[in-house]
Amino acid sequence: MVDVREAITRAHHEEWARVIAALNRRFGDLDIAEEAAAEAFATAVERWPADGVPPNPGAWLTTTANRKAIDRIRRENKRDGKQREARMLYDDNPPEPVDAIEDERLRLIFTCCHPALAMQTRVALTLRMVAGLTVPQIARAFLVQETTMQRRITRAKAKIKAARIPYRVPSAQDLPARVSGVLAVLFLVFNEGYLATGHDTDPVRHDLTAEAIRLTRLVRALLPDDGEVAGLLALMLLTEARRAARVSMSGELVTLAEQDRGVWDAALIAEGHRLVRERLAAGMAPGRYQILAAINAVHTCARDVRDTDWSQVVANYDQLVRLDPSPIITLNRAIAVAELDGPEVALASVDRLEHDLAGYHAYHATRADLLRRLGRSQKSRAAYDKAIELAGNTAESAYLTRRRDQLG
Repeated sequence: MVDVREAITRAHHEEWARVIAALNRRFGDLDIAEEAAAEAFATAVERWPADGVPPNPGAWLTTTANRKAIDRIRRENKRDGKQREARMLYDDNPPEPVDAIEDERLRLIFTCCHPALAMQTRVALTLRMVAGLTVPQIARAFLVQETTMQRRITRAKAKIKAARIPYRVPSAQDLPARVSGVLAVLFLVFNEGYLATGHDTDPVRHDLTAEAIRLTRLVRALLPDDGEVAGLLALMLLTEARRAARVSMSGELVTLAEQDRGVWDAALIAEGHRLVRERLAAGMAPGRYQILAAINAVHTCARDVRDTDWSQVVANYDQLVRLDPSPIITLNRAIAVAELDGPEVALASVDRLEHDLAGYHAYHATRADLLRRLGRSQKSRAAYDKAIELAGNTAESAYLTRRRDQLG
């Protein structure tokens, strides 16, 4: 028997971008495209449990979204020409030329990552419009309030309309100017799959990580000499290689130190290491993704956590901090410093991040672990409590709860 919830989730992932792209081509309005798609999926949630999953969910969603768009245009009666455009939905016109990018989802990502928008804005808008991430998921990725993120996305749409930013597929010459935004989108999509947000979702979403890797491979084929594209692909592969060991049979997150390295995917690790070596051999100054990939290469080279070259990890983080002195990078560096110089030194660095990361669960989880190692059980317990309160994933909450309950 088909699991209706699973079918809707799968359809949302596979069809969201395609439906929006089709509607936007016909209507030329991002708001109409997004809202009609959202209404179609909401209708699916209502009707599929009772009526059953249709034989072709994608076609059902597209047809439903088309009708929702037409209904909205008729209600609002914004433009005389819209009625004619709506009737075109049922024409058998050939699809538009694929230009430089053949994959439809990737085309839409490059199209949304317009350089006229600020980087964070274009990334947030693309995550919502193309990747289908929810506003809470995007807000969590950017460490901001949901209302703040919703306003940011709304302003981006308004700017596109007011400035009449052309919503067109970029040419091959346009790709280098847009690739940084595209990589940021793919990185955040991968992260959402790596540790999914929400207590009612699977803790690890392979559909998202696999799609992010697939699209990054396509970007690499388009821009084979871009070091950051290769770096991001290596980072994803080395992270995905550990997926089978990340969640226990009981549904609890398994940390890197506790993972069974025998179940790591050797083929993905080998490919990731090869990409890292290629970038090192190129002799070019590495970017953010290349350094992160190098850090992961160090971790996946060690057969046991005790064999990890922590001095090399810290050295890579030192280089990364110079490029990206963000609080999260500083937090991750402190975790490595704890292994090299001890928890007391690391805790001093972590405590300086309280103002920036007070709402970030990993900050409190890191403090809790460092305090535990220093024997400060009462303060550790309080930090674990805060981390559990903020954690957005059932597997992570289970792990943190167990660690808290083990305190003396």
